[in-house]
Amino acid sequence: MLIAEVAETSRAVAATSGRKAKVEALAGCLRAAGPAEAAIVVAYLSGELPQRQIGVGYAALRDVPPPAAEPVLTVAEVDAAFTEIGAVSGPGSVARRRALVAALLGRATRPEQDFLVRLLAGELRQGALDGVMAEAIAAAAAVPAAGVRRAVMLRGSLGPVAAAALAEGAAGLRAFTLEVGRPVKPMLAASAPSVEEAFGRLAADAAVEWKLDGVRAQVHVTGGEVRVFTRTLDEITERLPEVVAAVRGLPVRAAVFDGELIALRPDGRPHPFQVTAARTATRTAKATEPVPLTVFLFDVLHLDGADLLDAPGAERNAALARAVPDGLRMPRVVTGDPARAKEFFDEAVALGHEGVLVKSLDTPYTAGRRGAGWIKVKPRHTLDLVVLAVEWGHGRREGLLSNLHLGARDPATGGFVMLGKTFKGLTDELLAWQTRTLRELAVREDGWTVHVRPELVVEIAFDGVQHSPRYPGGIALRFARVLRYRPDKPAAEADTIDTVRAVAPVLDE
Repeated sequence: MLIAEVAETSRAVAATSGRKAKVEALAGCLRAAGPAEAAIVVAYLSGELPQRQIGVGYAALRDVPPPAAEPVLTVAEVDAAFTEIGAVSGPGSVARRRALVAALLGRATRPEQDFLVRLLAGELRQGALDGVMAEAIAAAAAVPAAGVRRAVMLRGSLGPVAAAALAEGAAGLRAFTLEVGRPVKPMLAASAPSVEEAFGRLAADAAVEWKLDGVRAQVHVTGGEVRVFTRTLDEITERLPEVVAAVRGLPVRAAVFDGELIALRPDGRPHPFQVTAARTATRTAKATEPVPLTVFLFDVLHLDGADLLDAPGAERNAALARAVPDGLRMPRVVTGDPARAKEFFDEAVALGHEGVLVKSLDTPYTAGRRGAGWIKVKPRHTLDLVVLAVEWGHGRREGLLSNLHLGARDPATGGFVMLGKTFKGLTDELLAWQTRTLRELAVREDGWTVHVRPELVVEIAFDGVQHSPRYPGGIALRFARVLRYRPDKPAAEADTIDTVRAVAPVLDE
């Protein structure tokens, strides 16, 4: 397949706001690609690279060579070039990468260059979100969309599922099963402003659990081996020997647990989130003794030969209680009384935790989706937003990237809606860190503003939402301030503009 066909599909998808039209365009491209190239095409049309990061920044994309006259570049050739670029290392690697990028772009026509530059810059926002792409795979392969979604949940990636669906149809999808040792996408929670509203949505008895200011972890046990994965499905086992030791002693032969890891002080209160995140994000050993992480398991997806994904929450928790002692389980109460749940919420917050999760006793484990069965409640209004750009500081912040442009996801377009700016809440340490990190994500710079790939998630506290003609969404955050960065959370899990609008009337009361 020519990369020109993928670029044209991307243009067509971006030009329409209709979900059905997007699905039809994507499906047509996938049919043309076939099983052999489907995984690559799905990644490109989702705005991603199969190689994830290949070390190409703004500088390498600034000077684009003259375009080719005719389209001859194939998908396979582009993929091979990206692999070669990503493998470059050592002295002179920056110049070598630039030369390889220039050589690749020199073989592309102008539309192909535009597509590839936006793909490499992380600015390919045409609305091909996971849900739309899953429907497109189903349409291209003439299989049920539910089967595609379940296969993606179990495989953790759209590409291999597309290849299997196009090659083998429904039988190929059924081959994807829960496999101990291979992480699945985690189940996500919706939000509510109060415990009472959360209970109102469930209208039944529910479990209420602590919501920790920690790092989500999926723990796989098989025989004597323990493996730990992040919410982005990256393995971090070698960094967490104390977690491995805590789980290895459990009386299980094979299991998949969902849980939270957190650094606690001697009095049981949590350390700042950065202390926990440093243990899971840093590969190199530090001179100081690392702060140990405490394990809190709250769900089980597989236990000794039995898959539990489709079991109701109460059944999964009963299995968890049989296998895991109290000391390793997340504290919870089961109640139908919102007043008792509010007491539990207050107790959690008094201990320094974020709030609570209110969980249906009936819901299955809907991996990778923000379902209605889990609802998080926090004592203050916060949003997980994506950094779209940042402005250079002045005065004592001269030479540092300071004022953040904040965006919420737009499910309709696949892009982001800007909600305002903030430089508040940033410590000197955070300023230095964000300057280094955002410069690596830069795609272009104009005047005081550095535009970045929309990858970095930041948790923002705010006092309200107000109408604003200055921003495309018509609303803006009031008194936004940075609480912390969330390097453990992908941009695809940031809050949507719909979530922000749902919060607005609550804050205006």
